[in-house]
Amino acid sequence: MSVTCPDGHTSESTDYCDVCGAPIGASGGGAAPVGGSAGKAAVPSPSTCPHCGSPAASGALFCENCGYDFTTGVTPVAHAPSSLDLGATHAVPTVTDPAAGAATPTGAAPGTSATSAPAPDPLEPPPAVVAPPASSTPSADPASPLTPPPPGSDAWVAELWVDPDWYAAQQAEDPMPSVGLPVLIPLRERSILVGRPSASRNIRPQVDAGADSGVSRRHCQLNTDGHRWWVEDLQSSNGTFVARVGEPLPDDPIRPGQRHELQDGDRLYLGSWTRLVVRKALPGEV
Repeated sequence: MSVTCPDGHTSESTDYCDVCGAPIGASGGGAAPVGGSAGKAAVPSPSTCPHCGSPAASGALFCENCGYDFTTGVTPVAHAPSSLDLGATHAVPTVTDPAAGAATPTGAAPGTSATSAPAPDPLEPPPAVVAPPASSTPSADPASPLTPPPPGSDAWVAELWVDPDWYAAQQAEDPMPSVGLPVLIPLRERSILVGRPSASRNIRPQVDAGADSGVSRRHCQLNTDGHRWWVEDLQSSNGTFVARVGEPLPDDPIRPGQRHELQDGDRLYLGSWTRLVVRKALPGEV
C-alpha cells in the first residue's frame, strides 16, 4: 500500500518517506493512503524549532541551528567552550536565513547589527600581549658565578700538578702522564668542586682532574670567605690528603664531610698522581 508523507510525497514505506525521509504518522495523525479520501490530513512538520525557536525548513529532520532532532525529540548536548574561541561570546546564534547561512547572535544588544561586532576567527592567533616595562635592576646571569668572593678580596688560583712521588706511593696501574708545568685555574666562586666531569650525570667541576682516573666524579670541595680556604672530602673513593710544605707525603686522608682549613702553601693530594695547591694569584695571572 502506498501512503503520502506530510510533505505530499508518495511513499511505499509507511514509517518514513522514501523521498524526503520525513516520519509518517509521527505526529499522531497518521498518513493518508494514496488516492484515499477517508484518511486524515497529514500533520506538517513544525515551522519553528521547539528547542531554540529558530525557523525550520519544511521536511527537515534536524534543526540547522541547535541540532534538535524533530523525529526523536532528542535535545542536543551542550559542549564546553573551546580554547580556540579567543574571548568570543558563546551565545547560540539564531539562523535567520537557512539558505544563505546568515546568523544573528542571540546575546547581541537590542538595536545592534550582527555585523557590527563579528566574532574573532578561532584560527587567527590571539592579539599580542604587551609586556610590562623591564625593571631597571639587572637580572642574574645563569652563567655568572652565583657566589662570587666579597668585593676587594684577593684573587686566588689553583695549581694542578702531576706529582711523580705521589704516583709512586699509590702504585697505580694506569700510566702516569708526562710531568710538566702546572695547570693554572682561577678561583672566582666561594664554592669550588674538584673532580672528574660526567656529561650523563651533569657533573662539571670547576677544577677538572679528569685525566686522573683515581679522582672521583665529585671528589672534594673548596670553600672560601674571601680570605681563608677550607677543603671538604665528598665521600671520595680514594680520599683527600693534605700536607704542609716540606712535610713528607701524608698517609691518612682527612675525614669525609668535615671542613679542613688550609694554611698558606698546603698541598692537596688526590687520586693517582694529582697534586693541588691553592694560593693567591700573582700580578697578571688572573
